[in-house]
Amino acid sequence: MDWRYRGRGTGSRSPWVRGRVLASLAVLTAGLLAFHSAVPNAVGRLGSLLETFLPWLGLAVPLLLVAALLRRSALALVALLLPAAVWAYLFGGLLPAGDRGAHDIMAVQHNVSDENADPAGTATALIEAAPDLVALEELTSSALPVYEKALASDYPFQAVVGTVGLWSKFPLSDVRPLDIKPEGIREDWNRGVRSTARTPWGDIAVYVAHLPSVRIRGNGFSTGWRDESAGLLGDAIAAEKLDRMILLGDLNSTVDDRGLAPVSSRMDSAGRAFAFSWPDAFPVSRIDHIMTRSATVTSIRTLPATGSDHLPIAAGIRLAQDQHRTPGGGNGA
Repeated sequence: MDWRYRGRGTGSRSPWVRGRVLASLAVLTAGLLAFHSAVPNAVGRLGSLLETFLPWLGLAVPLLLVAALLRRSALALVALLLPAAVWAYLFGGLLPAGDRGAHDIMAVQHNVSDENADPAGTATALIEAAPDLVALEELTSSALPVYEKALASDYPFQAVVGTVGLWSKFPLSDVRPLDIKPEGIREDWNRGVRSTARTPWGDIAVYVAHLPSVRIRGNGFSTGWRDESAGLLGDAIAAEKLDRMILLGDLNSTVDDRGLAPVSSRMDSAGRAFAFSWPDAFPVSRIDHIMTRSATVTSIRTLPATGSDHLPIAAGIRLAQDQHRTPGGGNGA
């Protein structure tokens, strides 16, 4: 009787019995990864907060793996296959930033920061990437002339509204403000510009936008203004008459965040490699985006740090219907 009692003690339980808590945590992790959209936003915007950092939930797998090995739990080890498989399905293909073929133009997006002490150096760093389009946010009245002077020779065409701007190697026309200002924000808030770029592949609508910031507060994740601005931007995209579009901007959202759905549901973000852009010292999310409509993002990557708290991102974009098509065959040519 004594032997059988000891055999049932915690130290001698079967590895298929030990670690039930760890196994439950593994299943919970898999559920949050697979069904993150089911997490409600009603309380503290928890759903958006989870989706903002969704790829990092995968860190639970190695942590639970170590715990399962220390616990010698076969049950937990088998259960861990579930979140590992779900994470690999969602994000495994993004580990190397894949290049899906040749591009026609290169675009760079950068929130240059209104506290950037070296705007000239920042402009030089962006030029070195040799983009055709450069979108900047958080332009200040003192820094704007510096960017204009530094970019003028390589990018003779520009469109600036408020604190956002576009510099282009292609002629720009039909430049106008993009109204994405939520209610309750002061009247001089201008963070959107729309223009038409005349390219060898036809006319393209180019949008530059900077959505309101989000904050983690005591009562949860504050995204109200950001979500409202994303809705206005989504409406503008839906109303855009030109078929081909490029959207560049600091959207203060990741593509997984449901708050960006009015935009991401209408644009192609298929070049969504991780390319984390914020914060610059230790990037944990990509809130800077280059998206397209009726065009293809073939690659996306971060560029070296500048004087900003964001990293610049660069994307290759294919405009032609196929790689053998000659320039001039696009819509609106």
